[in-house]
This record gives sequence, structure tokens and C-alpha cells, in this order.
Amino acid sequence: MATKTQALTFLAVCLVCAAMSEAMSLARATELRCRCIKTETKIIHPKHMQNVELIPKGPHCKNVEVIATLKNGQEVCLEPSSPWVEKIIKRILESSKTPRPEQ
Repeated sequence: MATKTQALTFLAVCLVCAAMSEAMSLARATELRCRCIKTETKIIHPKHMQNVELIPKGPHCKNVEVIATLKNGQEVCLEPSSPWVEKIIKRILESSKTPRPEQ
């Protein structure tokens, strides 16, 4: 009887571990997706933006994503091909370049 109880306990522990590992893999799978479902093309003035995040395309998403966090905390997905968004991205990239020392 003790052997049967031990076997059932062992089986229950194995099932719980398998369920937990499956749940963790499902959680990781949901992260591998595009964050932007809808993109905004309407101009948003840069003074209303707190942060702009540029996410390159990759295995998680086939699209380049530009996510602006506004000063009120709202996140807005911007259309990367819009001319005004391209200007913002260009300015960000130019400002992130460090000047080379004169030789």
C-alpha cells in the first residue's frame, strides 16, 4: 500500500512539474508577437512624447515597430513609414551618434 501511495505521489509531482513547464513555455510564446496591432498616422508633437522606442523586425514580429510613450503615460504605436515618424527616427539616430575625436 505504501508503494502505491509513493507511486501516486511521484506521478502527481511529475504531472504538476509538466503542467508548470508547459505554462512557462506558453508564456514565452505569447511574448513572441508584435506589440503594435494598430498604428497611428496622425501627427503627435514631440513635446508630448516622453520616450520613443524603436523595435526592429525579427522573429517576434515581421514589422518595424515605433512605440511612443506620451507624457500622460499612454503608449501609442506610430506608423514607421509616415514622413513625420521617419524624421523623428532620423533625429533620434543622429543624436545617438557619438562624435569622432579629431585626429
